[in-house]
Amino acid sequence: MSSAERLIESTRELLWERGYTGTSPRAIQQRAGAGQGSMYHHFSGKPELARAAIGRTAEEMRATAEAVLSAPGPALERIAAYLHRERAVLRGCPVGRLTQDPDVMADATLSEPVKQSFAWLVGRIAEVLREGRDRGELDVALDPESTAATVVAVVQGGYVLARAAGSTEPFDRAVSGVASLLAARGTSARNDD
Repeated sequence: MSSAERLIESTRELLWERGYTGTSPRAIQQRAGAGQGSMYHHFSGKPELARAAIGRTAEEMRATAEAVLSAPGPALERIAAYLHRERAVLRGCPVGRLTQDPDVMADATLSEPVKQSFAWLVGRIAEVLREGRDRGELDVALDPESTAATVVAVVQGGYVLARAAGSTEPFDRAVSGVASLLAARGTSARNDD
């Protein structure tokens, strides 16, 4: 791995662990095994390196979600697979945690990939739900956009509850709860008389 890649990956890890303010250039260099000269050879400073790291984290989140959401099968199965996929729950969402960092959210360059990622995720889940509704798998009254926003909010809130409790149980209950609510909106789950 090149020194630039090591710097980006180290910054990604540190942002997840400590946030932007808590991530110093020195800590990045130490974790990457790179000197100050190497860091400033590849990046103009911490903001540019953080932007690259946040962008990479956002791309990874989208790719992971897309792999599950674009799989074959009914819409509810794909949403359930997204909800129940393996996560480092107690570490929190690496993108979601950035929303709690005032320095990230105050900087348009740093916050843009965060905002785009969540907008993309809500939109992509809405597409899957709309597809399921259009195929007759879901109740025609289901609002895909509002429901997608709810799914994303439950996942993000589940991370918060799990971290507060020091247990994955609140996250697991939250995602199972929203999956059950969605399943109740499935047309095959109801008896049509």
